[in-house]
Amino acid sequence: MMQIRSFNAPSAPPGFHAQVCAVEGATRLAFVSGQVPATAEGAVPESLAEQSRLIWRNIEAQLAEVSMSLDNVVKVTTFLSNRKYAIENRAIRNEIMGAREPAVTVIICGLFDEKWLLEIEVVAAA
Repeated sequence: MMQIRSFNAPSAPPGFHAQVCAVEGATRLAFVSGQVPATAEGAVPESLAEQSRLIWRNIEAQLAEVSMSLDNVVKVTTFLSNRKYAIENRAIRNEIMGAREPAVTVIICGLFDEKWLLEIEVVAAA
């Protein structure tokens, strides 16, 4: 049986999320490519909240294709177009992930399409 355990080393700086996730008993890994804030038809919402929620729905759809869910996510990497979105991004991620505590990295960078405010990729284990 797979078990995901999250930790924060007391001798390292604290974070707003798990600093390390240990996965035991996994037999499969899934690497979800960066998901962008676009619908299947190519529509891109304007606000960060709408874009973020759409991306998380797209992530759930990709995970479902390999018989996984958000419960299997062990690592989240978010690419933000501007650091001003950091707090809102964290709040939405925490809302969606609930009690789940994957390892998290947030990178401020330029994105492929200037309409995109963020892109998110995940690693999952089952």
